[in-house]
Amino acid sequence: MFKKLFGFLFGGSKSVSAATGGRGSLQELESFVDYVVKSLVDNPDEVSITSVENSEGATIQIRCSKEDIGKIVGKRGKTIMAIRSLVSGAAGRQRKRVSVDVMD
Repeated sequence: MFKKLFGFLFGGSKSVSAATGGRGSLQELESFVDYVVKSLVDNPDEVSITSVENSEGATIQIRCSKEDIGKIVGKRGKTIMAIRSLVSGAAGRQRKRVSVDVMD
């Protein structure tokens, strides 16, 4: 999974996008966010990741227990900003706009 993400970020995305198609890259980003978030929280079974596509791009929505929201956001929002940066960079290589939101 990390190999595919690094492929998106640092080149080699043509072979991945040709093999997976347009929807596949969003699913891979979604699974990356799922892996990272479940690694951060205390209750990984309560984490739910969904994606919503609209005219401007796509949004990956993170739902979890209230106690774990702080772990995802991090001090001063640094953790969620890092996740958003990685997802945005990988999606930018595919010429797509993908945002990440933590839902209440």
